[in-house]
Amino acid sequence: MPMSDALKVRAIVFALAVAVTPAGVTGAFAFDGQATTDPRSPLDAFRAGGRALRDGRTEEAVSALQYAATNGHAASAWKLARMYMSGDGVAQNDLKAFETFRRITQTRGDENPNSPDAQFISAAFVGMANYWLEGIPNSYVRPNPQRAFELYFYAASTFGDADGQFRLGRMFLEGQGTQRDPRQAARWLSLAAGKSHYRAQAVLGHMLFVGRDVPRQAPRGLMYLTLAKEAASESDTWITEMYDEAMRTASDDERGVALRMVEAWLKGPGRR
Repeated sequence: MPMSDALKVRAIVFALAVAVTPAGVTGAFAFDGQATTDPRSPLDAFRAGGRALRDGRTEEAVSALQYAATNGHAASAWKLARMYMSGDGVAQNDLKAFETFRRITQTRGDENPNSPDAQFISAAFVGMANYWLEGIPNSYVRPNPQRAFELYFYAASTFGDADGQFRLGRMFLEGQGTQRDPRQAARWLSLAAGKSHYRAQAVLGHMLFVGRDVPRQAPRGLMYLTLAKEAASESDTWITEMYDEAMRTASDDERGVALRMVEAWLKGPGRR
């Protein structure tokens, strides 16, 4: 993409992230009952919150994280958003999770991708995009695949976020929120797979093994599927199924080459 086009996309996506919240909806960092003063720094409050969580003192942990988040600590805000998503220590609330992600992007979204908080900022863009993709029932967050695509693109291209790259690749592959483009899909999936994102490795591995929309590279595809299977959780049955099918149909030579490729990968610099 030409630089001028990339800058335009960046500006458009950032504008979407900081768009005005609908009337009557409080900002993500306007936490109920949150004290406005605290002798601790946001970093100290974040650390205290982490200790409290480990010790099972949930209310104390939430209060400390809320204070740190209110004062711009991205990791604390990200942690709170994740807690709202899962109902961990707080009432489960997808809208609060969305708005907390959104507030991170509002206040920190244009930071240098090499900043210490980049991983939390990029994850906030991905978290917002996930919600735009599916929507939140009974809220103003309606399914909007195009907006999700733009936010994934921002996280993937600006911050090099592996999960954003994976999800962007899937959208290109499925033609969701954008025109279907298998070559772009393979490009973004490859970037994520190179960072050991196992779901990206599984999807790209399947594409390469069967020759779906790309030239067939069976050993390389089987390598990625093997790496993905080893990293996958028990709930990722789709990865195990693709791996098992590939192993059944691969030739002895393909399996042998794939094994050597896996060994080379695992010995590579930093094990990727």
